[in-house]
Amino acid sequence: MTNKSIKITAISATGIVLLLAFYFTIFKGIIFAQQEIGLPKPPVELNPSVKALNDAFKNASNAVIESVVNIRVKIKQKSSSNFFRFFPFNEEDPFFKDWEDFLKKHFQDIDPEMTSAGSGVFVTSDGYIVTNNHVVENADEIKVTTFNKKEYKAKIVGTDKWTDLAVIKIEGEGFKPVHFANMDEIKVGEIVIAVGNPLGLNSTVTSGIISALGRGGLNLIRPEDGNKANFAIENFIQTDAPINPGNSGGGLFNLSGSLVGINTAIATRTGTYIGYGFAIPADLVKKVVSEIIRTGKFERAYLGVSIRNLDETFAKALGLKEIKGALVNSVEPNSPASKAGIETEDVILAVDGKEISSSSELQIEIAKRKPGETVELTIWRNKKEIKIKAKLGSRDSDFAEKADQDLDEPKPGEPVKIKSLGISVTPIDDKIKENFDVKNGVYLKDVQNRTLRQERGLLPGGVITKVDNQDITSVSQFKKIIESKKPGEAVLLRIKYKETSTIVAIEIPES
Repeated sequence: MTNKSIKITAISATGIVLLLAFYFTIFKGIIFAQQEIGLPKPPVELNPSVKALNDAFKNASNAVIESVVNIRVKIKQKSSSNFFRFFPFNEEDPFFKDWEDFLKKHFQDIDPEMTSAGSGVFVTSDGYIVTNNHVVENADEIKVTTFNKKEYKAKIVGTDKWTDLAVIKIEGEGFKPVHFANMDEIKVGEIVIAVGNPLGLNSTVTSGIISALGRGGLNLIRPEDGNKANFAIENFIQTDAPINPGNSGGGLFNLSGSLVGINTAIATRTGTYIGYGFAIPADLVKKVVSEIIRTGKFERAYLGVSIRNLDETFAKALGLKEIKGALVNSVEPNSPASKAGIETEDVILAVDGKEISSSSELQIEIAKRKPGETVELTIWRNKKEIKIKAKLGSRDSDFAEKADQDLDEPKPGEPVKIKSLGISVTPIDDKIKENFDVKNGVYLKDVQNRTLRQERGLLPGGVITKVDNQDITSVSQFKKIIESKKPGEAVLLRIKYKETSTIVAIEIPES
């Protein structure tokens, strides 16, 4: 072989090596370019039951989210005429009047506006929406934004401040109304989703369970008029589904996509969610909304009693074996209850056969009925059950509101201390009788026993008119009745305060 051919062979071999290196580099790049990032399949295969639950959440959320709207409200604050309200000027002073005129002339068009936001739920396909009264109350302008980001002007159809519900209306067709759940089938522990627009975040879905039913006595519904008489219907669904400002008026749904309640309030010390929210149950919502759409207002049926929950001490004093029912604190004169013969210290156990376990349940059962309806009440009186029929009356907001009385403080005589209870009472004179509208009793001057004050609600400043249904006519009689009781026994005190009447059950303490 010649040197020339050896050289050519060497060159050829070198070219082959370089060519192979080139192709290997290209091929390697292709391999790496096509390599997948991450695992080829999920590390856990969902159990069919878990997958079904996950699908249920998705299906419910997608089914109801179009039914919930965002509500924005503007309220004009007329402030120029009150510019000097924090200063000690005489309004008739010429200096004040000149400045007042100047402000009205130059600043009348730049009155500050207050804005707020909430949520609402379609109840009809032609634009009727339910929300909270406190969302739209005093609104000068209401705008509604639907799920598809379309904006509408809304008008108020009607409101009911005692249930904190309102109906507003937008023009249009083809909206998606909700389905109302059967509340008799809703149970504690059921999974629910809350849909609304919290903290400015539109179409937000959160989940939780129903934590409790029939939550009342929370004083969450407080109309702005500041009237001390509270005729609010509080029978809330409690949920741990996160609810924040902006959720008010939104929907609480079960996994069937049915409306369980209208989200209304939260338990909070910070102004935001810390664990529990409260919703108005769907059956009450449907009743109020239907009436408002039909007539423009909700005309409430009423019985005319002041009621409270029972506890073990009350049950013991009344001879009840179970802690159930609603205790009648007082009966309004000339009310349906008064005409039917209902008495103070009666315990209402059932309405038309449906058992009542709390005062809030009685409220909602009466509210679901129409004025003029007759109901049969099962009542516990004198340690036995009786039946009473009562024809319900009509109480609108104006009738419900009572003006506060400005009465002088009474000046009772020398107090007598009842050592076993840690209280002091005095005889009543004509002035106390007039001021408290009572004919007999003893004045509860002081309650030194902290337990009675904080746990039993026994507060000074009222007239004890009865003990265990006996009229009290003197301090000595009152003292004798109390001292005749053995430690551990319970007694019922009927007390008349300036603005209300109440019943307090107390247990005689060990000496």
